[in-house]
Amino acid sequence: MRACYCCATMSAATSSASYKRGRKIVLVMVGLPARGKSYTARHLARYLSWLGYPTKVFNTGEIRRSQLGARQTHEFFDPANIEGLRYRRDLAQQTLDALISWLHEDGRVGIYDATNGTRTRRTEVRERCAREGFAVQFVELDTEDPAVIDRNVRDTKLNSPDYAGMEEGQAVRDFRRRIEHYRSTYEKVADDEGSFVRIVDRGRKVVLHEIDGYLPGRIVFFLSNLQISNRPILLTRHGESMDNVAGRIGGDSDLSPRGREYARALAAYVDSRDDLRDSVDVWTSTLRRTLQTAAPLNREISQWRYLDEIDAGSCDGMTYEEIRRKLPEEYEARRKDKLRYKYPRGESYQDVIQRLDRVIVELERYRSPVLVIGHQAVLRTLYSYFMDIPLQRCPHVEMPLHTIIELQPHAYACVERQIQLT
Repeated sequence: MRACYCCATMSAATSSASYKRGRKIVLVMVGLPARGKSYTARHLARYLSWLGYPTKVFNTGEIRRSQLGARQTHEFFDPANIEGLRYRRDLAQQTLDALISWLHEDGRVGIYDATNGTRTRRTEVRERCAREGFAVQFVELDTEDPAVIDRNVRDTKLNSPDYAGMEEGQAVRDFRRRIEHYRSTYEKVADDEGSFVRIVDRGRKVVLHEIDGYLPGRIVFFLSNLQISNRPILLTRHGESMDNVAGRIGGDSDLSPRGREYARALAAYVDSRDDLRDSVDVWTSTLRRTLQTAAPLNREISQWRYLDEIDAGSCDGMTYEEIRRKLPEEYEARRKDKLRYKYPRGESYQDVIQRLDRVIVELERYRSPVLVIGHQAVLRTLYSYFMDIPLQRCPHVEMPLHTIIELQPHAYACVERQIQLT
């Protein structure tokens, strides 16, 4: 793993921070403005939801804008502004109330996205969650790199409704004043506050304290690798294969003549783009049709067995019509619940999600553009993660042949563009 871990303390099962199996968790974001809290919270929520844990972000800033409108200047956040302080405390409480209400219904992980920069405020949150029966884990983002902070201010905060229509220089000055207001009262999370992970300088160092349990461990692993990056991720199915022509699933066939034409067109497209030509990394499965699609790119390829197509088990090499006639019960079971259906001696989409976990973490860690040449079920799963598509819809996402899907991750969403080549 890239990060350096220090001060890691794994609590015993009897610790006050112990996570009971299946216990609901509140992740409390902590950090000064422009440290990437909202970016991190939203990516983490997307990741956990994709893994099957219902997760939702509750952001105090969004509630503030919905009730008071946008365009509050830095004076609103001055701790000496008594009226502003009262409003902010009330909004923070409303945000926490909404999170707790949601967890009492169908939620599993609630992410409390606010500054939470004082020990007093964090104690209130921890004690309230304890009364409700929820575990608490603090996630503190500690960044002092001026270049990173400046980029976060300009890329994220200046696109906020708070600064809509304001001249950039004025907006930057105002937001920096806001940061200084919060800095004047900010206190880092201490060991006696319970379970926490502190990410220093975007993962240069990771400090863990009282992290116990499978899900908290997965959260830490993801956070340790997450980078704030705006590089593109390109997804494409392999070129048409001979099994595609015959309508057969699975297999390891060669490309058809049309598929080879797509492979050449894909290479020409990559070479035509200045932002991809010399910097894109190419990932494929271990199957021939993806390797043959990548060959004209004439560059080093990373082969991932994790990217192999869904295992069709005893149905491998059959057409769907053959499955309907010979295995009608299997055909009907798949039709009714495509997400959970597992091919005999094969895989389900849920199985694919679990093995693609490693790929997702690598994609979130990467800072260079990546071109993934894969298969329909695998790319549906990756696409559903980045576009935050509910799991039940994942197996039904359209993933056409001979089309590049370019994804551009941003702080609050992922922008999609499709390029059809042949």
